Amino acid sequence: MIKNLFAALLMLAVLPVGAQKVKCVVNGVSNENGANVMLIDRNARVLVGQAVVADGKFSITGEAEKDALLAIGTEHATWTTLFFNDGTPVSVNLNDNTLKGSPVNERLVKYDLANATPDANLIAKIFKEERNTLIPFAFLMDFAEHFGKESLDSVVATKPLWVNYAAAKPELDYLNKMLDDRAKKNAIIGQQFIDLEEADVDGNMHKLSEYVGKGRWVLVDFWASWCGPCRIEMPNVVAAYDKYHSKGFDVVGLSFDSKKDAWVKAIDQLKMPWIHLSDLKYWRTVAAEVYGVNSIPDNLLIDPQGKIVARGLRAEGLQAKLKEIFGE
Repeated sequence: MIKNLFAALLMLAVLPVGAQKVKCVVNGVSNENGANVMLIDRNARVLVGQAVVADGKFSITGEAEKDALLAIGTEHATWTTLFFNDGTPVSVNLNDNTLKGSPVNERLVKYDLANATPDANLIAKIFKEERNTLIPFAFLMDFAEHFGKESLDSVVATKPLWVNYAAAKPELDYLNKMLDDRAKKNAIIGQQFIDLEEADVDGNMHKLSEYVGKGRWVLVDFWASWCGPCRIEMPNVVAAYDKYHSKGFDVVGLSFDSKKDAWVKAIDQLKMPWIHLSDLKYWRTVAAEVYGVNSIPDNLLIDPQGKIVARGLRAEGLQAKLKEIFGE
């Protein structure tokens, strides 16, 4: 599961207080001698235990709710291994992210590794074949992303075993809100862009209509210098700009910054050669109000006539859409 462990502490559902506690024993191996291994309760958002890798080994003993979904990995790992706290001791190999434990947990980890590259067919298989286990709970976000709200509601209506899991209701509430918010944001697709006005880095005021609806494809990119995921995504946007600019593709950056120096410095650091605008009002920026932006990175792809054709294009999704439009 690709998820920073510290981020896992901020995620999603919280189990009710007073549920049955179960001892959790994890032994493992890692090539990262001296690394701090953290065991996180993904449901309750708490640290269950931690240990330092010594001589290629580590051991953690803690206590968590019965069947809590736990995640283990080194402190700054980009991959964490998931398992349910079902009372069976667990052996984890952090070098290849494999696990030995109960049959359910071993299947969970195999599914997770197979889904390293998101696979809709695999997710559908999990929800069908594992409906009488808790395994689908670990992939609820993936299911929601692949199949949407109606499909998720249909699956829940069949009352699979995991629906009665203590963390399922708050998780489903979160996902339904996320999908509802996304539907509202995507309702703008197919509509004509809405004009707005902000200043460039020199303080000169510009309207969005100076760049959009003028015969070129435009990506209106919502970002900020303080936004880590924005900075991670930006090389992908730069690559798209470099590849397709000569074919009729432009980018307009609308920043959610509040400090001009940080904004201008980030533009230089990330080597973004397109026009940049901001009113330096952080989340109260006019861009957030006009386009309903409540998280970044976000973007709008607007056609040469000014119609919004896509939203939230990132990574391979952005490249694939531009390839569809411009070819190689």
